[in-house]
Amino acid sequence: MIGGGDAGASLASPSGRPFPVDPPLAPPLLLGARMRTRLARNRRAAFTLIELLVVIAIIGVLAAIAIPQFLSRQGKAYDARVTTDARNAAAADLPGMSVSTGVTCTATAAGAAFSVQTSHPSASRSCTWSSASSPSLSCP
Repeated sequence: MIGGGDAGASLASPSGRPFPVDPPLAPPLLLGARMRTRLARNRRAAFTLIELLVVIAIIGVLAAIAIPQFLSRQGKAYDARVTTDARNAAAADLPGMSVSTGVTCTATAAGAAFSVQTSHPSASRSCTWSSASSPSLSCP
């Protein structure tokens, strides 16, 4: 009955079968899971902007640490090259001895004594090997 009968009565369809007053609904958690899976299927797998920014920040920090370490090792390598070339030039008996690329080698002789000076534009020091002094090699 519509409008004035029992509170618990249900509506009848034209075929005589009763309609349920409230259609059955899925539990809210299940409904949310279904929607999430549907959205997940339609969404492409990709990185978010935040994830990309975090990765870029980490790479920047690592580069800020690594670059000064690399440059200091390169300077130490130039210093070692200058020192080695000074020793090799002092021990060489050949007038046409070659030194490392970029190293300037100057030899001077005064009587029985001689000295060899080596330097490189990127090195932090220059070395002098002298036969008149002890120790023979000086790299201030």
